[in-house]
Amino acid sequence: MADPARAPAAVPTQPVDVEALHSLVMQSLDDDQAVEVVTIPLAGKSSIADHMVIASGKSSRQVASMATKLAAKIKQQFGRIARIEGLPVADWVLIDADDVIVHLFRPEVRTFYNLERMWAFGDEAPAKAAGPSA
Repeated sequence: MADPARAPAAVPTQPVDVEALHSLVMQSLDDDQAVEVVTIPLAGKSSIADHMVIASGKSSRQVASMATKLAAKIKQQFGRIARIEGLPVADWVLIDADDVIVHLFRPEVRTFYNLERMWAFGDEAPAKAAGPSA
């Protein structure tokens, strides 16, 4: 018999405004001083999500903090629980908010995996977010 405490959280049936969710993600990363933020539109190209956002933090501590804050903001504003993977080590943290997938990296780990190149479609370059990227 399954342990009810370990059962997955119920997924809300109310649809989420994907663009509002994407905007929240981008604003949260900007507020937390994420660097080299890139957004890749996936709508019509992949069924996993409508947007993939890739960003870096300067340390594992910053990556973990950005992920935790983002998940809390998603829950507060949209009432949905974002699934998080990789938080204990925080070299690469994945936040799955259904319609928006967020990858947060330490810079050297991001360079190694190079997700931007893997997810680029055709000759279309991923869109860099406006703002400071220092």
